Amino acid sequence: MLQGSTIFGHERPLVVSVSFSTCVQGTVCLPLIGLITCVFISSVYHFEDSTGTHCQVPNYLPSISASISLSPECHIWRFCIGLHSAPRFLVAITYFKFYKARFASKFPESLLSCLNLAFSLFENLGLLLLTYVSSSETYFVHKEGFVLFIISSLIHMLITCRLWKAIKKYSLSPEDATSYKWKVRLLRLNVSCCAFAGFFYLKHNMYCEPGSYTFFALFEYLVVFSNMAFHLTAVWDFKSREVMVVSSSEEKHF
Repeated sequence: MLQGSTIFGHERPLVVSVSFSTCVQGTVCLPLIGLITCVFISSVYHFEDSTGTHCQVPNYLPSISASISLSPECHIWRFCIGLHSAPRFLVAITYFKFYKARFASKFPESLLSCLNLAFSLFENLGLLLLTYVSSSETYFVHKEGFVLFIISSLIHMLITCRLWKAIKKYSLSPEDATSYKWKVRLLRLNVSCCAFAGFFYLKHNMYCEPGSYTFFALFEYLVVFSNMAFHLTAVWDFKSREVMVVSSSEEKHF
């Protein structure tokens, strides 16, 4: 929505208003489309390079790290994450302000709100690190970025569920109840997929069994998809809110 007019020779600020739900959906769609595109291109055009393993056993799916380290996949992924990162910081700060206002007089929840913001920022920073430093360039840095992303995202989701449990307890809104229910479900799914991904990764490295790395890649996809779905629950949390960008052309005279 655009608003603007001229009154007595002075131009009023231009206001761009977008619903928060649309902003969240667009933010989540960027990495989703980027990941699906990268995996598709890697599977069709770079299958041997993206599915090769250190022990040369059969593998039928590329891992995410392998997919985003090739060209042009890496450029597609970096473009999507670059656009996605700024709104992620905005959403993190919006949640923090929401929690601080909601739990102003409750110390445990106020402290959790601060921790939630910190781990949300760490999660985004970890994602940026593993995105812009590929495994083929500097494996150690890419690995540390991946570990930071996974650990921060799990802690962030756990704290978020704890805060929304308190919100649901005193809220009569059906959206709050639905949001909490799906947050818990997606947290459980994410933890389960992380456990299975870790199991098959260790199994592959220890025994080099055919197909183990394929299952690792599959559960790695599910970890990322469940993480995206968790962030998408913000659609219920801020259903009636809008994101507004104001640009003023007024000149100041001194």
